[in-house]
Amino acid sequence: MKDDKAILELDDIGYHAGGFTILQHINLSLSPGEFRLITGPSGCGKSTLLKIVASLLSPTEGKILFEGNDISTLSPERYRQQVSYCVQTPSLFGDTVYDNLIFPWQVRGKTPEPKALQADLERFGLSQETLTKSVSELSGGEKQRVSLIRNLQFLPKVLLLDEVTSALDDSNKQNVNDIIHRYAKEQNIAVLWVTHDAQEIKHADDVMTLKPQGGKVQETTDGRA
Repeated sequence: MKDDKAILELDDIGYHAGGFTILQHINLSLSPGEFRLITGPSGCGKSTLLKIVASLLSPTEGKILFEGNDISTLSPERYRQQVSYCVQTPSLFGDTVYDNLIFPWQVRGKTPEPKALQADLERFGLSQETLTKSVSELSGGEKQRVSLIRNLQFLPKVLLLDEVTSALDDSNKQNVNDIIHRYAKEQNIAVLWVTHDAQEIKHADDVMTLKPQGGKVQETTDGRA
């Protein structure tokens, strides 16, 4: 269930680059368990906003608070473990899917059970054999799901998703939606998801619609995650 106390707050965020205003006066509050989507036409700054929240870009105006603390005062490594960012075109590394899924364990000095990794793959519609598959052999949709599984090996407090179902067929897209909604409800993870998909928008708690030239309007849908 959604917690009314915000875990993430964007306070008058603006971003300017190359003499252009990409974002301005963005205010957003995200609570644990809340499922919020960001939509809008191409070029309106959706992905830029998500990168700013992920601390991959620094805003030129405003500040971001995580659990009440300005993220500029926090360790980037610690913050990114709690605020996990999954991109539309994932960057997989190493030789195999296993190399990618074991990485979050390695940075924590832990070792996963292979059966647990296989179960994660099956949950996202991938066969157990995918674990030893070369990353160069994966389709775009398989890469998206492997990247998402990698980000969920250790559940973050905030999950940032950028068009992560764009390469999936309807069945797998629905499965990913169901899994993410379940994490939000049952694990109290806050979700901020950039999408153009009408079905994903339909089931959100709230939708923020960005407009070009940095203007924005926030809308509330009737759907609930």
